[in-house]
Amino acid sequence: MTSPMEPVPHLSTLVGSWTLDPARTSIAFHTKALWLLPVTGTFHAVEGAGTVSNDGSITGTLVVDATSVNTKNSKRDEHLRSADFFDVQKYPTIIFTATEARPAEPGHLHLGADLTVHGQTRPLTVPAHVVATEDTAAVTAEVHLDRSSWGLTYTKKGSRLATHVVIKAHFIKS
Repeated sequence: MTSPMEPVPHLSTLVGSWTLDPARTSIAFHTKALWLLPVTGTFHAVEGAGTVSNDGSITGTLVVDATSVNTKNSKRDEHLRSADFFDVQKYPTIIFTATEARPAEPGHLHLGADLTVHGQTRPLTVPAHVVATEDTAAVTAEVHLDRSSWGLTYTKKGSRLATHVVIKAHFIKS
């Protein structure tokens, strides 16, 4: 097995079932409003799990609480929860479903996945970095998203449709 928190050389070293540790998982985003004002925020993951098969193939799910959006501006957060954006009354979760992993350089892989936001599911590929011990794994992934791909097209005064998302997910071997 890998030594403490070393990059994973191949997914087959992580064979088994894994459960998300929501308390140690973070989801952060960054975008711009009015062409230049940075807007940063977070979401909370509520649950997740994954399986790595003997052949190194993976499946997994990360469920995010859309109602937890927090930009440290309560008026903006309420607007993001409204029907103009996430419509959390109708779509309270964001779901990332990993369907495959292709190796890149050691410790890195490309996750093929489906992302469901605002009731719409779209495929995407996400580069990720994995470090692990025998019973824990940390997966860090960064992706640029065009929110209009999921029907989130509201914009005002030059708000960007592009959003940069950073996920730091921690898993415990089940």
